[in-house]
Amino acid sequence: MIRLKLHDLRFPPVDQASPEGLLAVGGDLCPERLLQAYRHGIFPWYNDDQPILWWSPDPRAVLFPNKLHISRSLKRTLRSNVLTLTLDTCFREVMAQCAGPRPQYPEGGTWITGDMLDAYTHLHELGYAHSVETWQDDRLVGGLYGMAIGGAFFAESMFTKVDDASKVALVKLVKQLQAWNFCLIDCQQFSPHVSRFGAEEIPRSVFITHLHQALTLPDRQGRWTFETV
Repeated sequence: MIRLKLHDLRFPPVDQASPEGLLAVGGDLCPERLLQAYRHGIFPWYNDDQPILWWSPDPRAVLFPNKLHISRSLKRTLRSNVLTLTLDTCFREVMAQCAGPRPQYPEGGTWITGDMLDAYTHLHELGYAHSVETWQDDRLVGGLYGMAIGGAFFAESMFTKVDDASKVALVKLVKQLQAWNFCLIDCQQFSPHVSRFGAEEIPRSVFITHLHQALTLPDRQGRWTFETV
């Protein structure tokens, strides 16, 4: 495991990661380092009582937008129009809600530390980090946030307070990303939840190839709004 120097933004090659995917430790969460990390298939993930840990797991969970799967029950929810969706209207609040507490994490999602919240809010202000908000009767009931660089979206976390709120957010986002010709959604770690939407595991080397292709597309930097539903 490589220890990063504070004033050196370079990362080691991802094939030097441990079998669990841990690549490096240390550094900081400045925008330049975070953007450099994502462009190389690396992301931070650590708890409050740990140094910054940088990961690049193998295999990698990805969702190709054109392979999105929507269950019958979720289609009914989408048709009901009981939930409304917005983009980039309250990024920090969405990220704070993702930090918990949530039913599956009653003590809170501690990996979304205060420093992480500040760092990604800064990236949102720079136009790289984005949020999807799900509303019911003017109340924020779900959402997700992530990073966008080139034609790749890096999904970070989601939360829900009513049935299907985060699922609707994901479907609406994927459909918008399709319209914008995004070609890759990074889900980082595979889980039954993301598999229900069509996510799959691919070797890290294949993921890096797809990522390099996605990064040839121009950044869609700035505040987002839905252009298609």
